[in-house]
Amino acid sequence: MKKLFSLLVIAGLAAMISCGPSAEEKAAKEKAKLDSIAKVEKEKKIADSILMVEQAKQDSIVKAKAVEDSIAKAKEQKGNKKPAPKKPVNKITDKKNVKQTDKGASMKKK
Repeated sequence: MKKLFSLLVIAGLAAMISCGPSAEEKAAKEKAKLDSIAKVEKEKKIADSILMVEQAKQDSIVKAKAVEDSIAKAKEQKGNKKPAPKKPVNKITDKKNVKQTDKGASMKKK
Protein backbone atom coordinates (compact mmCIF):
# COMPACT_ATOMS: atom_id res chain seq x y z
CA MET A 1 0.00 0.00 0.00
CA LYS A 2 2.85 2.35 0.77
CA LYS A 3 4.22 1.77 -2.70
CA LEU A 4 0.85 2.48 -4.26
CA PHE A 5 0.40 5.65 -2.20
CA SER A 6 3.89 6.95 -3.07
CA LEU A 7 3.27 6.11 -6.73
CA LEU A 8 0.03 8.13 -6.70
CA VAL A 9 1.76 11.06 -4.99
CA ILE A 10 4.54 11.07 -7.58
CA ALA A 11 2.03 10.83 -10.43
CA GLY A 12 0.01 13.69 -8.93
CA LEU A 13 3.08 15.90 -8.59
CA ALA A 14 4.13 15.10 -12.16
CA ALA A 15 0.65 16.00 -13.37
CA MET A 16 0.66 19.29 -11.45
CA ILE A 17 4.08 20.28 -12.80
CA SER A 18 3.23 19.34 -16.37
CA CYS A 19 -0.10 21.24 -16.37
CA GLY A 20 1.27 24.75 -16.51
CA PRO A 21 4.30 26.39 -18.10
CA SER A 22 7.18 27.45 -15.92
CA ALA A 23 8.13 31.07 -15.29
CA GLU A 24 10.98 30.75 -17.77
CA GLU A 25 8.64 29.47 -20.44
CA LYS A 26 6.20 32.30 -19.76
CA ALA A 27 9.01 34.88 -19.99
CA ALA A 28 10.31 33.36 -23.24
CA LYS A 29 6.80 33.35 -24.69
CA GLU A 30 6.25 37.01 -23.73
CA LYS A 31 9.64 37.99 -25.18
CA ALA A 32 8.83 36.24 -28.46
CA LYS A 33 5.49 38.04 -28.58
CA LEU A 34 7.13 41.46 -28.03
CA ASP A 35 9.80 40.68 -30.61
CA SER A 36 7.21 39.76 -33.22
CA ILE A 37 5.24 42.96 -32.48
CA ALA A 38 8.42 45.04 -32.88
CA LYS A 39 9.21 43.27 -36.16
CA VAL A 40 5.71 43.94 -37.52
CA GLU A 41 5.93 47.62 -36.52
CA LYS A 42 9.32 47.94 -38.22
CA GLU A 43 7.98 46.33 -41.39
CA LYS A 44 4.96 48.65 -41.28
CA LYS A 45 7.23 51.70 -41.01
CA ILE A 46 9.25 50.49 -43.99
CA ALA A 47 6.07 49.86 -45.99
CA ASP A 48 4.77 53.33 -45.08
CA SER A 49 8.07 54.90 -46.19
CA ILE A 50 7.95 53.06 -49.49
CA LEU A 51 4.33 54.13 -49.94
CA MET A 52 5.25 57.77 -49.29
CA VAL A 53 8.07 57.61 -51.84
CA GLU A 54 5.76 56.04 -54.42
CA GLN A 55 3.13 58.73 -53.74
CA ALA A 56 5.73 61.49 -54.14
CA LYS A 57 6.87 59.86 -57.38
CA GLN A 58 3.30 59.77 -58.70
CA ASP A 59 2.76 63.40 -57.67
CA SER A 60 5.89 64.51 -59.52
CA ILE A 61 4.80 62.58 -62.62
CA VAL A 62 1.40 64.28 -62.50
CA LYS A 63 3.02 67.71 -62.10
CA ALA A 64 5.42 67.05 -64.98
CA LYS A 65 2.53 65.92 -67.16
CA ALA A 66 0.60 69.09 -66.27
CA VAL A 67 3.59 71.24 -67.22
CA GLU A 68 3.99 69.39 -70.52
CA ASP A 69 0.28 69.79 -71.23
CA SER A 70 0.34 73.51 -70.50
CA ILE A 71 3.41 73.99 -72.71
CA ALA A 72 1.73 72.06 -75.54
CA LYS A 73 -1.46 74.06 -75.08
CA ALA A 74 0.44 77.34 -75.13
CA LYS A 75 2.27 76.32 -78.30
CA GLU A 76 -1.03 75.31 -79.88
CA GLN A 77 -2.65 78.61 -78.97
CA LYS A 78 0.37 80.53 -80.19
CA GLY A 79 0.22 78.70 -83.50
CA ASN A 80 -3.50 79.38 -83.92
CA LYS A 81 -3.32 83.09 -83.16
CA LYS A 82 -3.13 85.51 -86.00
CA PRO A 83 -0.58 88.23 -85.55
CA ALA A 84 -2.20 91.43 -84.35
CA PRO A 85 -2.23 94.11 -87.03
CA LYS A 86 0.17 96.90 -86.31
CA LYS A 87 -1.39 100.28 -85.80
CA PRO A 88 0.11 103.04 -87.85
CA VAL A 89 1.74 105.60 -85.65
CA ASN A 90 0.70 109.14 -86.45
CA LYS A 91 3.17 111.52 -84.89
CA ILE A 92 0.77 114.39 -84.98
CA THR A 93 -2.04 112.64 -83.11
CA ASP A 94 0.25 110.86 -80.67
CA LYS A 95 -0.26 112.76 -77.40
CA LYS A 96 3.24 112.17 -76.12
CA ASN A 97 4.80 113.42 -79.32
CA VAL A 98 2.42 116.40 -79.43
CA LYS A 99 3.41 117.47 -75.96
CA GLN A 100 7.08 117.05 -76.72
CA THR A 101 6.80 119.00 -79.94
CA ASP A 102 4.83 121.76 -78.24
CA LYS A 103 7.50 122.14 -75.62
CA GLY A 104 10.21 122.09 -78.22
CA ALA A 105 8.40 124.66 -80.33
CA SER A 106 7.80 126.97 -77.40
CA MET A 107 11.44 126.77 -76.41
CA LYS A 108 12.57 127.63 -79.90
CA LYS A 109 10.34 130.67 -80.06
CA LYS A 110 11.78 132.22 -76.95
